[in-house]
Amino acid sequence: MTERRVAVILAGGKGTRLAPYTAIFPKPLVPLGQHPVVEILAQQLVAHGFNELIFLTGYLSELLRAYFHDHPLKKRGITFTWIKESSPLGTAAPLRLIDNLPEHFLVLNGDLFTTLNFSRLYDNHVSSGATLTIAMHCKKIKLQLGVVKHDGRKVTGYMEKPSYDYDVSMGIYAYSKKALGFIPKGEKMDFPDLVQILGNAGELVECEFSEAHWLDIGNPEDYAVAQEEFTADPSVYLREIE
Repeated sequence: MTERRVAVILAGGKGTRLAPYTAIFPKPLVPLGQHPVVEILAQQLVAHGFNELIFLTGYLSELLRAYFHDHPLKKRGITFTWIKESSPLGTAAPLRLIDNLPEHFLVLNGDLFTTLNFSRLYDNHVSSGATLTIAMHCKKIKLQLGVVKHDGRKVTGYMEKPSYDYDVSMGIYAYSKKALGFIPKGEKMDFPDLVQILGNAGELVECEFSEAHWLDIGNPEDYAVAQEEFTADPSVYLREIE
């Protein structure tokens, strides 16, 4: 019997940062080259052994479902499940709408552009015994301002447009089913709140650092970069399609 490997794709947001693109498309259907970003994600997940894709949808969900209606992945035995929120529940609470999740599963935003090894993240999470694992990436932020260091009125230093490195969530998580017990059913809860609750309860929450390429195409700057990079070499991201 084939092991169930489930990936839950969060696809319910309105994508207001990407307006006007998202006025007619749900954010996961925004194109990179000739392919919607969610198509790229689906192909990557299947290439890494995930055989069940669960979509948590909301805004313009009918378009997303129509896109995958007769998708070639179905002919390869990949299962698609669709769940629509009746009202926005945040980034953690919608998981309580899903029945029969396995003991371990992935959850990821539907607007990611990455080369992350999804199966490695999943396997490392399972072996770690953690309740939750957060995929993490080092993001360099360049401030377009001059930063003044001072002691009261006395200036002690000046940095013109400095860059800072931050360890940020990639919007990709490996869950153990135990985590669902900390999410109230029918109430809104975002992922940062869940992390805090799990930590307060003494549950093991780990992070896994990745040097894989990653962009959050929910913001226009990263979307423009992703569009340029994908067009230059689609095979890096779409080996299963091309």
